[in-house]
Amino acid sequence: MGVQNAMTSDFLHAAYSGESMAHMRYLYWGKSAEKEGLSNVARLFRAIAYAEQVHAYNHFSEINKEIADATVTAGGVFGIGKTVDNLQGAINGELHEVNQMYPVYLHTAEFQHEDGAKKSFHFALEAEKIHATLFKQAQDAVRQGNDIALTHIYICPVCGHTVIDEPPVNCPVCGAKQERYIVF
Repeated sequence: MGVQNAMTSDFLHAAYSGESMAHMRYLYWGKSAEKEGLSNVARLFRAIAYAEQVHAYNHFSEINKEIADATVTAGGVFGIGKTVDNLQGAINGELHEVNQMYPVYLHTAEFQHEDGAKKSFHFALEAEKIHATLFKQAQDAVRQGNDIALTHIYICPVCGHTVIDEPPVNCPVCGAKQERYIVF
């Protein structure tokens, strides 16, 4: 049946575009961090890039119920600088999603009774909160001349929930089982 309301559809398209760009940007920034000798920051970028891919897939899946061309506009940080600056770009992007974009998109989907979009936006919003915190921790370490101390990074392949060290028995966002988490 697909998305019934044009505004929610537009928001899904914009979110898909933004998450797709974040996915690629984080892969590039991860390579840059690796070159700077920051292997854990690089791994964090790669892990969160995967979470952004999960969000893009979820948004696309809601859109994909009908095939049509679309023009999308999504903000994004462009360019590759020093890792400390790339981390600031990541923090800014995540905080924009947490504080502005996803709350509006989620509220609209709720108002318009678009349950699939509501779920997709909720999943992304909850993960982005964690991503902003992790990127800030990484930036703090880099500013002190260190790599971030990390063991394993786990990403839920259903919603993008991100956790350090040990995945929960069940994802607190979507309920996926622990064994489904992808480890980085």
